[in-house]
Amino acid sequence: MIERARIKLSPWQQAAVAVGSAVGALFNPRRADLIAALGETTGKPAFERVLERMKRSPEGRAVLHERPRVISAKVGQAWDLPENTFGAAYARFMGSRNFSPDDRPPVRFMDTDELAYVAMRAREVHDFWHTLFGLPTNLIGESALKVIEFEQMYLPMCLLSVVGGTARFNEKQRTLFFQHYFPWAVKAGMQCTDLIITIFHM
Repeated sequence: MIERARIKLSPWQQAAVAVGSAVGALFNPRRADLIAALGETTGKPAFERVLERMKRSPEGRAVLHERPRVISAKVGQAWDLPENTFGAAYARFMGSRNFSPDDRPPVRFMDTDELAYVAMRAREVHDFWHTLFGLPTNLIGESALKVIEFEQMYLPMCLLSVVGGTARFNEKQRTLFFQHYFPWAVKAGMQCTDLIITIFHM
């Protein structure tokens, strides 16, 4: 449960977790727990702004009231949907990579239940956004999606992930990313609807 996941940190502890997570994620970017901790310890102001934005719209208030989750028990029916539906596309994306929606690490460092839910939702809809934008899970695809996420939520972790990801590019990847993916992702993130409040019906 989100409500049981929170750990209170002093400012010094929060800074230590943020630095440790950033260093660890730089050396091992597949450590989802480190990236999650970095997102939480550096992203509280951004999550607060997202929460206030959600409260100002009927759709956002509905999401906060209903608190939909992206877990197997809620999205399992996606595997049975017709071929031309978003749910079927999501199921293909997850199945082809042997991903499970239950693999996301829990939220641990948010101060309130509402902020914990916003942080969890941002984490859980990540693969929805992969599906929506047709982005792969390789280094270029993940970096492009982080650009979109930054434009949508202004999370420092997204910017740090782009910096760390692009540092690992070879010359060909770097040229491709900055000539094609980066400007496209900036435009997509700025011009698309507010995705954090979008209900993705299966």
